[in-house]
Amino acid sequence: MGDHKKRSKLGEGEMEVAKFFHMNGGTGVASYAKNSLLQQKVILMTKGINDEAITALYRNLSPETICVADLGCSSGPNSFLPVSQLIKTINEECKNNCQQSPEFHIFLNDLPGNDFNTIFRLLPAFHEDLNKQNMGQDGLDPPKCFVTGVAGSFYSRLFPSKSLHFVHSSYSLHWLSQVPDGIENNKENIYAATTSPPSAHKAYYEQYERDFVTFLKYRSEELVKGGRIVLTLMGKENEDRFSKGCRYLVEPLSMALKELVAEGSVEEEKVNSFNIPGYCPSPEEVMYVVEKEGSFTINCLETSELHLDASGESMAQCMRAVAEPLLVSHFGDGNGLMDDVFHKYREIYVNCMTKEDAMVTSVIVSLTKIN
Repeated sequence: MGDHKKRSKLGEGEMEVAKFFHMNGGTGVASYAKNSLLQQKVILMTKGINDEAITALYRNLSPETICVADLGCSSGPNSFLPVSQLIKTINEECKNNCQQSPEFHIFLNDLPGNDFNTIFRLLPAFHEDLNKQNMGQDGLDPPKCFVTGVAGSFYSRLFPSKSLHFVHSSYSLHWLSQVPDGIENNKENIYAATTSPPSAHKAYYEQYERDFVTFLKYRSEELVKGGRIVLTLMGKENEDRFSKGCRYLVEPLSMALKELVAEGSVEEEKVNSFNIPGYCPSPEEVMYVVEKEGSFTINCLETSELHLDASGESMAQCMRAVAEPLLVSHFGDGNGLMDDVFHKYREIYVNCMTKEDAMVTSVIVSLTKIN
């Protein structure tokens, strides 16, 4: 108990983030399922890289059953979008060669607080869509696909050794296992912002590096030799630039909380002690960690930019779907506080961010396991 002030600002470090961090569940107006168009656009944007990786894997290994893990799957329609694309790509490859498609075992992973029930309710529609896509093609049967939900942090071992062929993760790995220690002086910010002290930036980067090394280490144990990984992270163009995603998505939240402090609706100490467990790396920072860990070769490493919606309402709902559980765990939701937070977020986004060319930078990396 004596060193609790030195711990993560969420209170109990990694375990607390794993306990409280998840997207808004269900299918209501504030749910992730209804407010994840940005994430959907990112998945569609990276389809070509995913297709190239899964096709190369199949041609090299030709497994009878392809085991695919989607890490940080969240809930809603996006949960099945990447795996649907991968299955369709392999099915086309097999059809062109007059071969029967392999079977697929899909593992959908997220933290234990994730709304897996919404995912499972979408399974019948997912299987029906697969059958419709492949019915009657050259007399070949539709591919058999088995889906399993896996609850746990991807900063830990999740699967048996050498059991996976392909790992995919989109807009999940910029989330850290915990808020970094040693950022008590980041009081005017809720993330590694342009006005954060150098020590806070250093702490955030070092936490990212530790986490990403850990992630790659465990995936190297779970993947077969020649297995592939495709990761998409919210990032930044280079080491000297700050994340556009944080500027246009997180900064309005920080400004909204400060306004509520000024109005007396939120205690200043509460805001000063809140930091988001996220870091947006540059391509160079991704490359450094991959080479440092040493289990993978880099096939592709690039950045891409997407323009953000000009609607303050849609962006406020998008951020609420992502951040609300984390905010409620720290601030509570008495007297409709979250409604007030995101009402102000919407106003700030409209008044400030829409006057700029608001966009988000993604870092995409495709890897092959060496041994």
